[in-house]
Amino acid sequence: MTAPTPRQISLGLFLLSTGHHIAGWRHPDAWAGMPMDVRAYAEVARQAEAARFDMLFLADNNCVPQTDWPAVRRTTREHILEPISLLSALAMVTERIGLVATGSTTYSEPYHTARSFGTLDHVSGGRAGWNIVTTSNANEAWNFGRESHLAHGDRYKRAAEFVEVTKGLWDSFEDDAFLKDKESGVYFDAAKLRVLEHKGEHFSVKGPLNLSRPPQGYPVLVQAGGSDAGRDLAARTAEVIFSVNQTLPEAQAFYADIKARLSAHGRDADSVKVMPGLFPVVGRTRAEAEDRMAELQRLLHPDVGLSILSFLTGGFDFSPYDVDGPLPDLPDTDVGKARLKVIADLARRENLTIRQLYERIAVSRGHHIVVGSAEEVADDMQQWFEERGADGFNVMPPTFPEGFRAFCELVVPELQRRGLFRTAYTGATLREHLGLPRPAHAARGTVALPA
Repeated sequence: MTAPTPRQISLGLFLLSTGHHIAGWRHPDAWAGMPMDVRAYAEVARQAEAARFDMLFLADNNCVPQTDWPAVRRTTREHILEPISLLSALAMVTERIGLVATGSTTYSEPYHTARSFGTLDHVSGGRAGWNIVTTSNANEAWNFGRESHLAHGDRYKRAAEFVEVTKGLWDSFEDDAFLKDKESGVYFDAAKLRVLEHKGEHFSVKGPLNLSRPPQGYPVLVQAGGSDAGRDLAARTAEVIFSVNQTLPEAQAFYADIKARLSAHGRDADSVKVMPGLFPVVGRTRAEAEDRMAELQRLLHPDVGLSILSFLTGGFDFSPYDVDGPLPDLPDTDVGKARLKVIADLARRENLTIRQLYERIAVSRGHHIVVGSAEEVADDMQQWFEERGADGFNVMPPTFPEGFRAFCELVVPELQRRGLFRTAYTGATLREHLGLPRPAHAARGTVALPA
């Protein structure tokens, strides 16, 4: 009898601007022009692939996220390349690493999403993933002919139907529909083409999709919502969940909740990977790492810190309050409910002032921060992994290229030495990297023509 394969950590690289420290672009070693430089992205992507990462991950916005112009003018987050276009380019300079992009279910349509992500899966040879978001930034409504953002519950109802329609479109053709028979002149078997004919509460989509079935069946489905509605959507649809957790107990509670919800939806607990965000500042010694962190923090302008904190708390106005005083009570908001709770819990738990809170939040936006040597960072990751707080991590380097290079050169070899992370790829697709099955074709809709 063959022994079961030991669990190993999954690693994603969260590609964001010049790095995840909001002021990191000011560091002498940072690539300040990276947001618009595909060559810089390509170099980082090749570095991640050489380190055997599972995937690259790109967030996205359909607006300038903040309009606090005095603060925004000091940041790099307000111009970003469209993610499907960028990942298609990166697919040409990489061979194995997965390519995950964010796509909104509130400000898009299932047909466009099915076509663009299905195309990325074909272009990359089966390495695509779709990060399903309902969109937390209400500013996006103004760019799509709407005066206001959809209510939280309505966004998730729309998202559930959106995902099912998209999957149905990916199933327009069966896997072996395309005969390409030159002798008979039959290019595809019409009996293996199905017209979706979907009519629901939010969408009416006839189909079929003008694209053969993606190499992975479906691109890997990723979700990042932490609210109750977000967790339920993830338990029904997702295969990877990017979570926001500050502490191991919080991560363990989230992990256990998701695994329990999977069971309630008739899914196996191993069918979903939970991957919290991790902001690592790594040095050859703890002192070196702490010096790096202090250097980055000195670059943070107070205007930026307060602006980020306001944005992440649903637009709360902190101007009447003493920044060296305690966090005031925050009103409930319909946007970013899970993130708001993480921020408020952090402030209360550690008795942080407003200034101390924005210094923490502006760095990682509520994600777990680890500052230390390679051994200390690996210890932290191993504990979260072995004590069921995570199946892997979405790594958020403070800067590119140096912050990420330090993680690859110091932490990855330490994880490999401990047997916690691969030394070579054994598969070619993102599903194979993650140990996820390829979904079978679901015979939805009506056959286009009789056999």
